[in-house]
Amino acid sequence: MTRAILILVAATALACDGQVASNGPEDDLNSLSSQNEPPMAGIHWARDQARPSSGGSPDLIYHGGPVMTTGAYVEAIYWGTRWGDSSFVGDKMSGLQTFYSTMGGTTYEATDTEYTDASGTHVGTTVTYAATHVDLSTAPQHGNRTAPILAEACSQATVLRTDGYYPVYVDSPRGHAGFCAWHSTGTCPNGTQIQFAFFFNLDGDPGCDPQDTSGLHSQGLAALANVSGHELSETLTDQHIDAWFDSTGGENSDKCAWAFGTPLLSFSNKSQWKIQGNWSNRAFDTNTGYPNRSGQNGCIDGGNFR
Repeated sequence: MTRAILILVAATALACDGQVASNGPEDDLNSLSSQNEPPMAGIHWARDQARPSSGGSPDLIYHGGPVMTTGAYVEAIYWGTRWGDSSFVGDKMSGLQTFYSTMGGTTYEATDTEYTDASGTHVGTTVTYAATHVDLSTAPQHGNRTAPILAEACSQATVLRTDGYYPVYVDSPRGHAGFCAWHSTGTCPNGTQIQFAFFFNLDGDPGCDPQDTSGLHSQGLAALANVSGHELSETLTDQHIDAWFDSTGGENSDKCAWAFGTPLLSFSNKSQWKIQGNWSNRAFDTNTGYPNRSGQNGCIDGGNFR
């Protein structure tokens, strides 16, 4: 999810407590004209929209901001009327609970721990899944606004924490949007700055499908799990959108979008998932990773590549 022009406003975002105008990837960029919204970052472009890397060093650069040194506390939020329909829900809610509950301490999660804050403290290895929330009110039909998603996370969460990550899964398909998901940071009315993310319903969506043929999950769950790994990895390494990204704004997962190394990654309790890798400066510098879609050998996924 390359942020492009969002890099230019990252400093403003922190100065204004995370509140800036959002510039995102919706097909009509003019629709993102709302002021005083958190920045849309970590945009997971659909497969046919993913941008190739440009010239120059592809390594991530540290910009001075925090990373999630204690890992992430997670409460997932499911927003939309269709989350009350068991045939629509299928294995998605239970599957994502398993995904988050078994990720912590895995070799996949360890792909993020190379990155540190200003004190040299590394990204933490803990992912704690705490709660599932279902809001059956009508969800937004488009993912081009960050403020409604922040408000939903703030209102639905049981506990608001500075190390909290609140992914919001809507029941709306992406339609003509060129992206599958994004992440951001913002401040709730009680003054707590949190991390949150947005995900479209990806059932039957070939542009956001990792093409998991294992038969372990429905297509919709497999697609959500892949983009969920992407957004959480970026949140861990770029907590307030001013930490680790390259010269074009690409975060660690952006740079390996739609580049898969190991066919299935193993989490704890024998949970298995098809998830793209994350960028490693160390792997690129030592030529020990696997190639991204631009042919740069810097991707690792915690499986066969370390």
